[in-house]
Amino acid sequence: MNEREKLNEIIRLSTELSTIKDIDILLERILFEARACVNADAGTIYSREGDLLHFSHAQNDTLQGKLPKGEKLIYKDFSIIIDKHSSVAGYVASTGEVLNIPDVYNLCSGCGYYFDVEFDKKSGYRTKSMLTVPLRYETDEVIGVIQVINAKDNDGNIIEFTEDDALFIKHFASTASIAMKNARMTRTLLLRMIHMAELRDPKETGAHVNRVAAYSVEIYERWANKRGLDRKEIDSNRDVLRMAAMLHDVGKVAISDTILKKPAKLTPEEYEVMKQHTTLGAELFTNTESRFDRIAAVIAVSHHENWDGTGYPKKPKGEDISIFGRIVAVADVYDALSCKRVYKEAWKEEDVIEEIKHLSGTKFDPEVVDAFFKSLTVIKAIAEKYPDKN
Repeated sequence: MNEREKLNEIIRLSTELSTIKDIDILLERILFEARACVNADAGTIYSREGDLLHFSHAQNDTLQGKLPKGEKLIYKDFSIIIDKHSSVAGYVASTGEVLNIPDVYNLCSGCGYYFDVEFDKKSGYRTKSMLTVPLRYETDEVIGVIQVINAKDNDGNIIEFTEDDALFIKHFASTASIAMKNARMTRTLLLRMIHMAELRDPKETGAHVNRVAAYSVEIYERWANKRGLDRKEIDSNRDVLRMAAMLHDVGKVAISDTILKKPAKLTPEEYEVMKQHTTLGAELFTNTESRFDRIAAVIAVSHHENWDGTGYPKKPKGEDISIFGRIVAVADVYDALSCKRVYKEAWKEEDVIEEIKHLSGTKFDPEVVDAFFKSLTVIKAIAEKYPDKN
């Protein structure tokens, strides 16, 4: 790209990133676009949490290419110290400098930072060139780090990142940081709403809703890819679904404590009152201002509907139920059965799986159940990312 083309690309990306509201979907997109702009084989993005950098998302074309079609790489969550004498990313977060390293196995003598070779050893990957750039707010506060790895030439050979690459990623990082700030504010507002529900219902925790929402996105992507949906439509729906699914049970704030906090099985009369959380939740979004409002209302009212028409509150059947409601239904039940509650112990994994299979075709859409099982490896990794607090 020439300078004008690069400027136009930054403007285009700035516009596109500003439309993404969910922070996890946004970070994934930021990393993808950063890699694409400098033809990087791999990359990682970290979010700052106090004095630590939290590993948020990673992408690796070489390792991804070794997996069967449709499968995703699984990465363990971890955090690193923000310090000049730690990792490359920790150094960049501490100093605010940009590091453009030709070969991480041959770092300069006395530079202070180091490259951890453990990932390469475990995966068989060879990290070589690395460009690491801080993500900053306009206040100059470092809020994260973006790291692109192994620049490639037109023949696929690993080369060094150029100074132009470093300048481009630096400008791109400024644009991305603004979008991150807005998405973080949105997530914070959602979690405040959920915390309000949590004060009423101890089961409705931030961890639970994050798991259900993240499971739902993975299931949806599998389902949509199988259906051959357009990639732009899939990405747009993932963004809205990730946020709207977090509010699937928000209507419980209007249910009496006597019922909501009862540490035993509800009576038939109490259960009828509990069912009202679906319509009450949908009513919060009746004055629809956005597509998010519409989908949040649909999920709230439909996530207890059953494929065979025996659910509640409206009893539609089959594909008359919103696909988003059908997906959240599976994700919610899987998480509820897998986790300990005041009224029950967590089920064994094999029993949960058997129950999901058993309910396919009656409570659940069989096609959604199929997408769920094909996503199960990723879903288990998500469960580790958002553990319940003891």
